[in-house]
Amino acid sequence: MTAPILPGRLGSPEMTLRSDPRADPRMVAAMEPVGLADAPPPTPVDASSSMDELLPWVDEAEAGFAMLFDALNGDMPDVVGVDRSVEVIRGIDGNDITLFVHRPASADGPLPGVLHLHGGGMAQLEAASAAYSRLRDELAAAGLVVVGVEFRNAGGKLGPYPYPAGLTDCLSALAWFHERRSELGVSTVVVAGESGGGNLSLATTLRAKRDGILDAIDGVYAMCPYISGAYASPPPELASLHENDGYFLECRMMGALAKVYDPAGQHATDPLAWPYHATVADLGNLPPHVISVNQLDPLRDEGLAYAHRLIQAGVSTVSRTVNGTCHAGDLIFSGVLPDVHAATIRDIAGFCRSLG
Repeated sequence: MTAPILPGRLGSPEMTLRSDPRADPRMVAAMEPVGLADAPPPTPVDASSSMDELLPWVDEAEAGFAMLFDALNGDMPDVVGVDRSVEVIRGIDGNDITLFVHRPASADGPLPGVLHLHGGGMAQLEAASAAYSRLRDELAAAGLVVVGVEFRNAGGKLGPYPYPAGLTDCLSALAWFHERRSELGVSTVVVAGESGGGNLSLATTLRAKRDGILDAIDGVYAMCPYISGAYASPPPELASLHENDGYFLECRMMGALAKVYDPAGQHATDPLAWPYHATVADLGNLPPHVISVNQLDPLRDEGLAYAHRLIQAGVSTVSRTVNGTCHAGDLIFSGVLPDVHAATIRDIAGFCRSLG
């Protein structure tokens, strides 16, 4: 009997997104002009690099990702019918936090609310960017009141503030949103985010439980969450870290970002820093969750493992896998995967409405 062929780089170590038969060809075509269809050159730093080497690298990486996202979204038409405003609040640590509020221009009655936490490995990118402003517009156009949080990053323009600074800012924003439900016309609050924002969505929920304010959260929608911290030495049980390594993300790069977030490594198994390490007891009595992962993402299996543990804890949990896509591909490649992107926006909005 012939042994089954293992997927991705497990079966063929030289495989790339270009040659992986599971990849959506529209996504591959969009990646080709920017050099993402093939294996990237090794990141010049890793988890053994010093902070003096890592922080300048994060600055460069942040600029590169910002240019990529701007290029991919530059030709997209504006989202209409959305009102936008900005609030500046004082955080728990005494710092100012900027919040971006997007809501439907014409809305009757209380609407579901979303506290959106952006991606970037908790170390880079910003809520003020055009790409994240557009995402908030799209969610608002779907009938949601969306608050984007400009939390402190561990590196880049908004750094360097390692763990737990960004998480504390997210908790501050959650408290502000919860206290102003009536003023904002919000019926429920869902904490949502992708990648590093997926980490912060889960960690904010765990910290809200620890701090006795879990009633502020009605649901959680975490996309492609970056939650294990185990990237410098990927464990065998997280097979996707091996299977999809180098598909848009590489473990070497993620290990470097993990060190920027937790420079001394003393929080390597702290669930508030890396929610993958939460126990069933930690997860008990949490609000409903959706965990959305991407088939061709190195982070796929840690997200699925978290969903399974939520189910073991008795938490209402739905997991979804977006096939054919790389890390956050259903969000990043909205222009070339409009059907896939629209399905994710619909799912977020439907989940929010279901909690009312």
